[in-house]
Amino acid sequence: MRRKHGIGLLAAVAVAAIATSVGGQFGAQAAEPVAAQGGSDAAAATLGATAVAKHHPQKPAKKPLAGLRILMSNDDSMQAARANGKDGIGLYDMRKSLCAAGADVVVIAPWGYMSGAGGAVTNSGQFTAEQRTALPAGYEDDCASAPSGGAVFGLCRDTGCTPDSLSATPADTVKFALHGGLKALVGWKKAPDLVVTGINSGPNVSASINDSGTVGSAIAGIDNEVPAIAFSGHVEPVSDTVTRPTYVAAADFGARLIAQLRAKRLLTDAYVLNVNYPDVTNGQRPGKPVWTRVGLGTFGVHAYTPTASGSRTFTIGWAVCPAEHCIDEPRRDADSTALFAGKITLTALTRDRTLQTGEDHRLRALVKSGQLMR
Repeated sequence: MRRKHGIGLLAAVAVAAIATSVGGQFGAQAAEPVAAQGGSDAAAATLGATAVAKHHPQKPAKKPLAGLRILMSNDDSMQAARANGKDGIGLYDMRKSLCAAGADVVVIAPWGYMSGAGGAVTNSGQFTAEQRTALPAGYEDDCASAPSGGAVFGLCRDTGCTPDSLSATPADTVKFALHGGLKALVGWKKAPDLVVTGINSGPNVSASINDSGTVGSAIAGIDNEVPAIAFSGHVEPVSDTVTRPTYVAAADFGARLIAQLRAKRLLTDAYVLNVNYPDVTNGQRPGKPVWTRVGLGTFGVHAYTPTASGSRTFTIGWAVCPAEHCIDEPRRDADSTALFAGKITLTALTRDRTLQTGEDHRLRALVKSGQLMR
């Protein structure tokens, strides 16, 4: 049976919004007569208001993501040990923002760096979920007050995770979490309300989406009828890395985006929302979010260079376009075009790879006509 997402959450948010609105109107109306009065009448009104406030104190504002249970993963790992942050620091910035907004966040991420793993999965062997007790400096207490305590696990393909252990893939981590891992590790008996992947250490746009473990792990979420959002940051061009200002800005944007989607009942398992955030290292102001399509071109390509003349061993590299084998972008509304222009891109990705209506269906027509292979 297909789960209905967001109905209960919408009701709670709607009631809270109505209560806040009515409460604000009532407070404003009640204050006006008091302000207009003087002498003993004003004093009596003030004392009366004080007595009411004493016995009926105003409740603190509810955090926008309160009660929302979020599973986080990525493809960069949960290690966050490298100085350049490419091995998962973006995950911790997003986790920090989500918990600050009131979410209950549990991380089950690859033990090691698995960038480019796409939707690959492991079909045999064993997994170990190693809980991280010493978190990266500056992130130690971000989720300590959450119901699940901000648990962080790394998933490896071994009977115990060591520096030499093979890592589970990004898609493995989400499938494992949703197929019993969360229940066994933190006691969640129901699926999370949302899967969040990233923030990736580089953009996931155009053709690179097919290789992305950040996207692949999010797809694993909607494959199991759980809404999912994938976040990626664009690199600073000189260092070719996503910098801390970009991670922090993307994380803040992400938490606010999720809160708004939740309030408007737009968290859905019909598609993965793929979000790419531009580089803001030098204080750039990103353009408003834009709705885009997946580009058909390439902004970079894999390169394979022989280690020596005539050698059958090749060094794997990456060449930024323009370069050999690059493909020009034909779409005006491509995600890559908008991102490289400094805009925040939002793109809907479905698990359905069927050719859509309105595109080239000549072969379909031939098959339906009964004339194929006659």
